[in-house]
Amino acid sequence: MRAAFHAELDELMADLARTVRSAGDMMKNASIALHQSDFTLAERVIADRNQTNATLDDTERRCISLLALQAPVARDLRVVVAALHVVGHVKRMANLARHFAIIARLKHPNPMISGEVRPLLARMSLLTSQFADDAATAIEQQDPLSCDRLTVTDDEVDILHRQLVGILFAEDWPHGVEQAVNAALIGRYYERFADHAVAIAAQICYLTTGRIPEPFTVEAAKGSGRPPTGVSCQAATGSVVGNTLVSS
Repeated sequence: MRAAFHAELDELMADLARTVRSAGDMMKNASIALHQSDFTLAERVIADRNQTNATLDDTERRCISLLALQAPVARDLRVVVAALHVVGHVKRMANLARHFAIIARLKHPNPMISGEVRPLLARMSLLTSQFADDAATAIEQQDPLSCDRLTVTDDEVDILHRQLVGILFAEDWPHGVEQAVNAALIGRYYERFADHAVAIAAQICYLTTGRIPEPFTVEAAKGSGRPPTGVSCQAATGSVVGNTLVSS
């Protein structure tokens, strides 16, 4: 009986990893649609997002059923709780890809990315697509150190975003307010997509160690004004203490 339960947990995590990769593909396609004014590809991303959300709704129901019928404890409980949080993050990632696709559709057939910011946004696009793949790999391998590695890469996304804002707010920006607002939104969407990938890796750290890593709680503290709490995943891997989950 428990062997069947553990097989169901393994299948749940494998399905989540595939869905995370699907969200990365959606973001890649949405970026292409935006940069190349591809109306058809934008429509496909919007349709894929709807299908992804339906899949995630089913995954959420599976998690709730496991909680209600199997009464998991210890690590098994952490798997289900982490999976529920991952579902929320992947939904937001898919929604961000949809935002890109909607902008591409609204602006078609006119390109909306000016030359000055195109290289920055192209680099952010490449990084965020890789983030999704890395987060999916973290789920498959249940790697507790994946959050530390993704956080380092996330720093590059943050730097690129700050550079983008500097260009958009410069006095010599020649492309008007609308272009600046659109580019700022796109940069913000990339940044948030990367943050959700890091948060997924943080849930894998929680699953394997029982601790939420420090980069995850620092991000939460930014909005609350509270000092950061927790430890890095690297520190947490030495022992498993407690099952308290910090809200995402």
